[in-house]
Amino acid sequence: MSSKPPLPRRTPQSAAFNSGAAKVKEAMDARDALAAALTRAGIQLPAMDVRTPWAHTVREDDADASEHAGEIRYALVHLGVCSAPVAHALATAITNGLAR
Repeated sequence: MSSKPPLPRRTPQSAAFNSGAAKVKEAMDARDALAAALTRAGIQLPAMDVRTPWAHTVREDDADASEHAGEIRYALVHLGVCSAPVAHALATAITNGLAR
């Protein structure tokens, strides 16, 4: 019986990314980059946010975020919901990008 190799890590495991605060910053940077790209394509997702397992403990404006940063195992960019026209605009933008 052979064991399967572990799945690749999605986040680099350097010292800079070992803290929860760095994971949240990475997710916020990704959210902002995606929002900027969508804006250039004429698309806005109104509910984009960053979520962690303990979303109530860390907010962008939380002065005590570093106190809880060690508890954060991951941070995800939450895209939220969008209307049908926005979903169609996203599909068109992706399709046009693939056609290049």
